[in-house]
Amino acid sequence: MNRVISDAQEFLRQEGIPAWLIHDYRHSNPIFPQVIAPSGHVTRPSFLFVPAEGVPTLLAHHVDAGKFAGAPVNLAVYSSRSSLEEALGGLLAGAGRVAMEYSPRNELPRVSRVDAGTVELVRSLGAEVVSSADLMQYATQRWTPEQLAGHCRAAEKLGLIVNQAFRRIGGRLAGGNNPTEFEIAEFIRRRFREEGLEAADGPIVSINAHCSDPHYEPESHGSSVFQPGDWVLIDLWAREADPNAVYADITWTAFVGNQVPPRQQEIFDIVTGARDAALEHLQESHRQGKVLQGWEADAVARSYIEERGYGQYFTHRLGHSISYEVHGEAVNLDGFETRDTRRIIPGVGFSIEPGIYLPEFGVRSEIDAFMGEEGPYATSPVQREVVLIE
Repeated sequence: MNRVISDAQEFLRQEGIPAWLIHDYRHSNPIFPQVIAPSGHVTRPSFLFVPAEGVPTLLAHHVDAGKFAGAPVNLAVYSSRSSLEEALGGLLAGAGRVAMEYSPRNELPRVSRVDAGTVELVRSLGAEVVSSADLMQYATQRWTPEQLAGHCRAAEKLGLIVNQAFRRIGGRLAGGNNPTEFEIAEFIRRRFREEGLEAADGPIVSINAHCSDPHYEPESHGSSVFQPGDWVLIDLWAREADPNAVYADITWTAFVGNQVPPRQQEIFDIVTGARDAALEHLQESHRQGKVLQGWEADAVARSYIEERGYGQYFTHRLGHSISYEVHGEAVNLDGFETRDTRRIIPGVGFSIEPGIYLPEFGVRSEIDAFMGEEGPYATSPVQREVVLIE
């Protein structure tokens, strides 16, 4: 039995949930292949029934059954719609309650992977459906020690590369060959390749008002040219070139000149203060034996910014899960876009990245953190002062 299934069964027993029912149809559920991976393309609906005790059962269509040969589960095969419902009803008989990738009212979109019709089907067969939100992250999203080590290596390289990018801007300006945002993004992508890192997209390299767009990405035509007096924000994320690696993700800011203007310094201080307040709250809660939910960390940073008069300019969640994708499937630090009630459990990684986005410039300061058994801690370089590009 694989580790994901054994961890899932441990969680089911702890929480008193009889079973986990994982449904997938044509890659609709990214959790499914993390639990049981087919050897090829699967074209019909599949159900993996994981009981709290005993061997799981996979219900697959006759044409797809061969794709699961050798899987550490019992295999049940259906062909017609009526045989699917009969077999599924047999699996659910006696369970009473099953966890699925379902979120009431779609409050947690990263959890809500099962369509309403399938939920209706399961309910019609006599089972209550509850959310697998915490179960899923416990079984599939906790980092291994090897993944944590790889993440830390990637994060260290990102810290070096972002500062190399700032120096690159300064060197080009000093030589009278002012670079564009896109050219610096290309420099970062080249450095990723040289350092053995990979990223699905990005990075964000932005100047002045472009920094107020949290997901701005410069294009080859029309990106801004760096000038003295510019405010600069760079957000870069990458992972080691290994299919099991997890991402690192940081955001740093800089000013082109020898002294940061008071307005930018004020906003930088507020944003980094909110960042540090959130991490300190997580650490103190752990010392007191409290297990926080994602929205509670968001509330700390959001209150910090609101108390200083800039709440309306903090327009996204505090942080996101980090995993095989830069935005992972585990708990987000979010009480704004959603109310993430998932627990911040040992083994998960996440970003802490408050931001204030004014019309003329924006500031975000992003660090990565890991919830270890001994408490949470930053796993990436932490920016303390605005970088001066002179």
